[in-house]
Amino acid sequence: MDKERIVIICPGRGTYTRETSGYLKSFGGAAQSQIDWMDSQRKNKGLSTLYELDSAPFKAKVHMPGEHASPLIYACSLADFHSIDRDKYDIVAITGNSMGWYIALALSGALTHENAYTLIHTMGSMMKGGIIGGQIIYSIVDDNWHVDEAKKEMVLSEIEKSGAYVSIFLGGYLVIGGEQDSLDFLLKSLPTDDKYPFQLPFHAAFHTPLLDGISAKALSDLPSSLFQKPSIPLVDGRGKIWSPFSTNKENLHRYTLGHQVTHAYDFSNSIKVAMKEFCPDKLVLLGPGITLGGSIGQIMIQNNWLDVNSKKEFSERQKNNPNLISMGMENQRDLLC
Repeated sequence: MDKERIVIICPGRGTYTRETSGYLKSFGGAAQSQIDWMDSQRKNKGLSTLYELDSAPFKAKVHMPGEHASPLIYACSLADFHSIDRDKYDIVAITGNSMGWYIALALSGALTHENAYTLIHTMGSMMKGGIIGGQIIYSIVDDNWHVDEAKKEMVLSEIEKSGAYVSIFLGGYLVIGGEQDSLDFLLKSLPTDDKYPFQLPFHAAFHTPLLDGISAKALSDLPSSLFQKPSIPLVDGRGKIWSPFSTNKENLHRYTLGHQVTHAYDFSNSIKVAMKEFCPDKLVLLGPGITLGGSIGQIMIQNNWLDVNSKKEFSERQKNNPNLISMGMENQRDLLC
């Protein structure tokens, strides 16, 4: 039987929520030994274990700060990745959104599990003393999930006026990062559209120059010796492919802790490149969150991938024979495991 080709997409911060609490209890078994190892590291540092956090009632102040959220999301994604039936599916590339890039590095083999935890815990804990800036999200699509170019131009112009930055190009959304004063300006100046503009809780101004200091500290604290060549191709937050054969680990280290931290993350482009260069049969979104599904659907529409050209068409396909499988949805998860 021919295997189906799949591209793996790793979720970023904000995906472990009240709705997904208990995820490790339900699905963590596939990565039990790795999670146990992480929990022993956390115990040694006097931190709550991932299993303790996962089984406790969800509290934003506990579960959303980086030192807890980042490793929790990594553990969920790791377990999902190990649950995929490799006799049926061939993983042809891995990508991710924002913090999901660190998870992609781990799953591709560019970081060992231990080194991945070190990097994810270190980067997640960098702002323990106080978050630098913040992020808001704003929709730039119409009801068919087509980008409204006039609206996009208006938002980009307001961002420039405010002194903020585009943080993530996220399908039909722009995630905007900046100082709180700039974000307050945008929260007032951008036309209200449903729940947007919306400020993301516990999110810093990731992928903007405000994080230059964090990047410099990361580059000095985390050596390039943590990195190695991936065994599965990676697509980064610019759309650049890192292949098992030609990857230079010093360049990968410099991108991950340099450009990736301080410049806009183009998730839309990373998915476009993954679809066009690797020709997968399906895209697979790892848990815990399913919130990225809409953005991925919008990117599919922007590229007319597999003739998906509207929100209605995307929804119809998802019901019968999904091109995007979200492992956080049990009925879709069963297709993979």
